[in-house]
Amino acid sequence: MKHGEERVDQGRRAFIINGALVVGFAMVPGAGRAFADTEVDTLGTQVLAPDLPGSLRTNPFLDAWIRIDEQNVITVYTGKVELGTGVKTALLQVAAERLEVAPQLIHFLTADTALTPNEGYTAGSHTMFDSGTALFNAAAQVRQLLLESAARQWGSTVEQLSTKDAVIQGPANQSMTYAQALVGVQLHRYASARSPAMAPDRFTRIGHSLPRVDIPSKVSGGASYVQDMRLPGMLHARVIRPPRRGCRLEAIDPSAIDNVGGGVRLVRNGSYLAVVADDEWQAIKAMRKGYELARWSEGDALPDSGNIHQLLTELPSKRYPIRNTGGAVLSPSLSPVHRWKATVTKQYLMHGSIGPSCSVAWFNEGILTVWTHTQGVYPLRAGIAEMLGLPLEKVRCIHAEGSGCYGHNGADDAAADAALIAMALPGKPIRVQWMREQEHLWEPYSSAMRVELDVAADAGGRLGLWNTELWTTPHNERIVNAGRLMPAWLLAKPFAPAPSVPIAQPEGDGDRNVIPLYDVASSRINMTFVTQMPFRSSAMRSLGAHVNVFGIESAMDELAVQAGVDPVEFRLRNLSDPRARAVIEKVAAAFQWPAKASGPGSAIGFAFARYKNIMGYCAIAVQVHVQRQTGEVVIDRVVTAVDVGQVVSPDGLRNQVEGGIVQSASWTLYEQVDYDPAGVRSYDWSGYPILRFPALPRQVEVHVLDQPGQAFLGAAEIVQGPMAAALGNALSNATGKRLLSLPLARSGWHRAL
Repeated sequence: MKHGEERVDQGRRAFIINGALVVGFAMVPGAGRAFADTEVDTLGTQVLAPDLPGSLRTNPFLDAWIRIDEQNVITVYTGKVELGTGVKTALLQVAAERLEVAPQLIHFLTADTALTPNEGYTAGSHTMFDSGTALFNAAAQVRQLLLESAARQWGSTVEQLSTKDAVIQGPANQSMTYAQALVGVQLHRYASARSPAMAPDRFTRIGHSLPRVDIPSKVSGGASYVQDMRLPGMLHARVIRPPRRGCRLEAIDPSAIDNVGGGVRLVRNGSYLAVVADDEWQAIKAMRKGYELARWSEGDALPDSGNIHQLLTELPSKRYPIRNTGGAVLSPSLSPVHRWKATVTKQYLMHGSIGPSCSVAWFNEGILTVWTHTQGVYPLRAGIAEMLGLPLEKVRCIHAEGSGCYGHNGADDAAADAALIAMALPGKPIRVQWMREQEHLWEPYSSAMRVELDVAADAGGRLGLWNTELWTTPHNERIVNAGRLMPAWLLAKPFAPAPSVPIAQPEGDGDRNVIPLYDVASSRINMTFVTQMPFRSSAMRSLGAHVNVFGIESAMDELAVQAGVDPVEFRLRNLSDPRARAVIEKVAAAFQWPAKASGPGSAIGFAFARYKNIMGYCAIAVQVHVQRQTGEVVIDRVVTAVDVGQVVSPDGLRNQVEGGIVQSASWTLYEQVDYDPAGVRSYDWSGYPILRFPALPRQVEVHVLDQPGQAFLGAAEIVQGPMAAALGNALSNATGKRLLSLPLARSGWHRAL
């Protein structure tokens, strides 16, 4: 049977004759195995129905997404999580639109391994692209089934019926609730490949800005985050980390920690150490005492930060060809009169989450429940179950929002901490809160990178050659086995991390966005993927796109200068994608490009990219002023245009773009992990400077090119690369120096001036 045909499971007890829908999630065949060798999507979930849209590919049953009980209460489920981006509100809007009910009538549940579909990770700007698309179609199909049921009961046609707020209206003034219409409807069936159409001009929720559901408690000081959770009888824990990776515990005196008082208990498993107390302050004091007492072996050596980019070319690695088209060199007919060769580098970055990682775990009556700000409850559950030797069904992970994310930070490791300690003290809820220095020293970093470019254009300003060699450590050390959980390294029976494997194109890893969207006659692009590295590195917003777009757009400006062509015109001359051209032209018009910068040290810069070359479009223009005496950078004006397909929440979209502009400016100008062979120096905010409030852009304009009826393309990561590139181009124009080592304000800035 083809996936597009109706598929009903008649044997499921989910079908109750009285019409109430009971959700029994059979998510994945063979789900008892933590990690199965099956076809998976880019976020690590098993594909069951490849012809269905969005996350229906991995969760095709309608009852995985929608539930309506006998009281006509509608519950909608998503496997994605709220990370501060507003997606919970946007997904709620989508479901409300297609069910044709007011959003406040929906009980909306996010990632919980006991209740919601497995959608892998909330990452890569995939939430609206995957979950939004799934809900758009699943909700429409559920409503259609209810209409068909009502039509059968009334002896009418579907076209004669209408719905409003979970009530169906008939042609003779009849009415029935959605719950009543469930009689004879089986929702434990595969979704169809096609859904009932709805003209975008009929949307009343999609495309409109609804108040975000996660904001009220945050602005009022209410309990909003996992850090705020308090359970009856809860104990407080702190971990005692070794000085660096590779250290093993040689000695500690447990009695000295017992003398701290306050009911402090020491938890030890091999080299894993934690303290637990009734009172949080007592736990902190015991942790400090533990740091004084613990004696460790020598750990892994660290490199000198000044040599890291050369070291990347020498470490064990595997080379991946990314693109090879048109030959390695230009043909004589292309007349390469303009050429630019350069090396772009990026340092290790931290997520720098404002709230250090936290988790609460409770091992009670044989079930371990973990509340966590992870980006993927299902992969985390599998990793924790393997680490503890528990059956998968005995571990439940529930997402609780954390104060800070932007990628694979310490959330999963904190959850593993809480799980380990809860197993040692059964029956008691355990809250683990990391300290600031633990967050900075032990979270996975964003990889250092080296990118070598060799590009050329002909006399007419047409791109002919685009060669790139890049070196990177992994950007995707997500939880695929217990060894990817940092606490598991320290156990008496430690777990080794699974081998590092890059994300394939077109998503990409360190090579994300390394292929220019521009029209190029000949291109050879390769990635050297470093498999043994001095630091654990993993996903941070936009992955390699941040530096790759910076390099591409630096090259475009340099070739434009050589060709004597305006940078915007040069881009348009080499770009055939109409939606790409539209965002560039919108920014140029709104910025009044080429606007003349006022005064010495002032300049403008431009950049463009389509995220992953398959998702949202972003063009951006920046005006800066550089104080030559101090090196201070003032961002006077930022104008951007974005196209993310059908816009669900205009306000949420603008929030994401504005936040990305600030974040990218901070990365591009200031952020890097400071370290040397003696250790990491960035253990607090003084050692890891981020953009301060006085340095925020003075003016930001966001122009949205809505595409009603088009696919949701996601917005959270589309601006990081273009903002870095536009800022770099503006600073190059302001100073007359092309700086290519990020962060720009800490890489020989004063020497360049």
